[in-house]
Amino acid sequence: MSVSTEFESFVQDLLEPMGPIAIRHMFGGAGVYCRGAMFALIADDVLYLKADPDSSDSFEALGCEPFRYEAGNGRVASMSYYETPPHLLDDPSELIDWAQQSLEIALQARMTRSEPRRRRPALRR
Repeated sequence: MSVSTEFESFVQDLLEPMGPIAIRHMFGGAGVYCRGAMFALIADDVLYLKADPDSSDSFEALGCEPFRYEAGNGRVASMSYYETPPHLLDDPSELIDWAQQSLEIALQARMTRSEPRRRRPALRR
């Protein structure tokens, strides 16, 4: 996976109307953040948007695939991010609608995540 500087700038410009966008490199790709939530990712110069069970149907209806990567032992895993429908890259206002939905999904997921468990103090003997 890789992300070219040109594609990263292209995505940054497209998503600018949403507010401050941060792109952070990780694992050969990049996470796309707004309001502290990762709502998209870039891998091999493809933009993937976060989906939930309801919105994934919209992506699949347009023939978009989920993001997949090779996990340990040659196993292939997928994540809840789908390829951006190609026509959206030519229609910035519609892209913003889809990206806004992905951001709401990411923000909701962050809010509903359970609090991390606190470690119990070690027992003294």
